[in-house]
Amino acid sequence: MPNAKPDAEILSRLQGRSLLTTQDWTTPEIEALCAVARRIEQMDRAGRSTALLPNELAYALFFDNSTRTKSAWAGAAARLGMQPVIVDGSSTQVSHGETASETGAMLGMNAHALGIRHDLILGEGSSFMRDVKRGIDDYLSATADSRKVPIVNLQCDIDHPTQTLADLLWLTERFAGGLAGKRIAVSWAYSPSYAKPLSVPQGLVMLLTRFGADVTLAHPEGYRLMDEPLAHARENARASGGSFRTTDSMDEAFEGADAVYPKSWGPYDLMLERVAANRSKDAGRMKDIEQRALARNAGHRDWICDERRMALTAGGKAMYMHCLPADIGAEVSAGVMRGAVVDLAREAQKKLYVVMALLAVAKVQGLAGRLEVQA
Repeated sequence: MPNAKPDAEILSRLQGRSLLTTQDWTTPEIEALCAVARRIEQMDRAGRSTALLPNELAYALFFDNSTRTKSAWAGAAARLGMQPVIVDGSSTQVSHGETASETGAMLGMNAHALGIRHDLILGEGSSFMRDVKRGIDDYLSATADSRKVPIVNLQCDIDHPTQTLADLLWLTERFAGGLAGKRIAVSWAYSPSYAKPLSVPQGLVMLLTRFGADVTLAHPEGYRLMDEPLAHARENARASGGSFRTTDSMDEAFEGADAVYPKSWGPYDLMLERVAANRSKDAGRMKDIEQRALARNAGHRDWICDERRMALTAGGKAMYMHCLPADIGAEVSAGVMRGAVVDLAREAQKKLYVVMALLAVAKVQGLAGRLEVQA
């Protein structure tokens, strides 16, 4: 997989495609996308032009805070020759009754691509994106507009595909022989900052199990994930020859691991409570839920990735991974973080190339040939 060339036949099938969850794409399609991302990264690092989509407009709609993903979207669009525009979700008319489909039509009539982050409320982000896509597609069809306006999921309640695909690229760069048989721990970790979404661990267990990895998910009681991603993880592991299991012991997950990904997320029952509070626009209740979630987290302060736990991993030298920002002194010790700073930055930069690849495969005709010409 790491040295594979983009498959022209598969890339032709990805024309016009949106990425809403990695589970929507086949494994060969994911591999073709990764091959494009690697090729574009090589070109970019060599100083070659990657302006495959000049003079196009790339909107990104954010309903949640972001630094890395906003930067990745803007950098990706600019490197492709596009003009990036970041739209604050609070500035839309959604809160005034405009439907997601109507929002899609309004943005789709002007944009050439659209990224969306809508991740805080279970049951809402992914469905919002699918409704936006429907609005865009209906508008383009009704007006006989031949443009392709793909949607890129920049994080929803179910998945964070640009992040997990970046993680996959980083893992396969480090493990050049592939992920088959590699032991990867995806673990909850303590955070005092806020009740984080479930989508990163859900996306990781869905994606990494596709490639033969032995994935262990660890979390305290009460921090379960959604049923559908877990079912996909089990199915993917069976199909790939890998494995997937869960444990309530962080130590057990770390034992013999080749890579560890300790990250906080909110208690499942309280994340569900957010749904009703958000619908009633009850700010006081939302604040109370957040405080109760943090209090629940505080009961598990010992769930930290520290030197003792890293010593449990394969040779005591497992890859430490995180989507950033990590809560230092809570999710991870200062010492572990110091040793991983450069690698974490390299892991984070892969997201730029994932976004570039997603836009390119959806919009550039004859992409495989274009990439070869610019080699």
